[in-house]
Amino acid sequence: MLDAMPLDVAWLVFAICAAIIGVAGVRLAGLVDRIADRTGLGEAVAGAVLMGLTTSLSGSVLSVSAAVSGKAELAMSNAVGGIAVQTLFLAVADIAYRRANLEHAAASIGNMIQGALLMSQMSWLLIAFAMPQWTVGHVHVVTPLLLASYVYGLRLVRQTQAQPMWTPARTHETRVDEPEEANQRESLVAQVVAFLLLAATIGSAGYVLEKSASVIVAETMLGAALVGTLFTAVVTSLPELVTTVAAVRNGALTLAVSGIIGGNAFDTLFAAFSDVAYGEGSIYHAVSSTVVFWTALGALMTAVLLMGLIRREERGLGRIGFESVAMIVLYALGVTVVVTSA
Repeated sequence: MLDAMPLDVAWLVFAICAAIIGVAGVRLAGLVDRIADRTGLGEAVAGAVLMGLTTSLSGSVLSVSAAVSGKAELAMSNAVGGIAVQTLFLAVADIAYRRANLEHAAASIGNMIQGALLMSQMSWLLIAFAMPQWTVGHVHVVTPLLLASYVYGLRLVRQTQAQPMWTPARTHETRVDEPEEANQRESLVAQVVAFLLLAATIGSAGYVLEKSASVIVAETMLGAALVGTLFTAVVTSLPELVTTVAAVRNGALTLAVSGIIGGNAFDTLFAAFSDVAYGEGSIYHAVSSTVVFWTALGALMTAVLLMGLIRREERGLGRIGFESVAMIVLYALGVTVVVTSA
């Protein structure tokens, strides 16, 4: 039924799903911050696992649904396009944080190790694109390595948080992750139930979004790569935008940055899930060079972000650092490439 909707209905459904995902994302930021305080996980781990995973659900469901339907280009472009746009959202959050450069104030060992994990995950994707089509059944050999790398990386993040071998220098603008007493008194059961409901809402919206996006690709002149990288990737990334800005406004800076980096690391698993769901062979070899380009662009934007976290420029250009300006320019380059090649 959803696959047969008219084009005008598809656009309407697309807009409704975008609104649902955005509203759910607003509620999620404060909830994850409270769960982090209540459980003692800390903002970096909670941002990477809880917020990163949940805000990525709509994109994950969309990519897997597209892969099951044989739409490899839409599945993969949604995944890698989401990583790029979510990294861009940190530049938006940097502008929203008026006191200092966000990467200066939110520098932490947790965010640094998560950034390294994300770079390794992006590298696995680039290796898969360049390798021969070595598969077990229809699944490429890189897919299980991508999954194992992510699990091991999360273990390193947790260990590094528990026993840091070095810490960033404290300045008057550094915001330390300290639990709020009021959050620690809230009911954990109620927090978990609310979290699961929001997760289910975001995931369901992602499934319906894929159906409307497929109709838009089929009924218009817009290519799957363009719809995936610029339309669905942006919409399924809306929770990251609203949760990041909301976290910055609430002073949870570590949560804001770790939510983006952790979400991006999880987003690389969209490719692994999609490869398993794609029954026609390796999904990495069923996509265009545009998808490979956006993967490399996402890795480059992540490298720039890591340099910003290490450099810790306090003021930069106005209130934002060099890395935010660079990420805006790089993303604009990506948009130019996908539009001109469509």
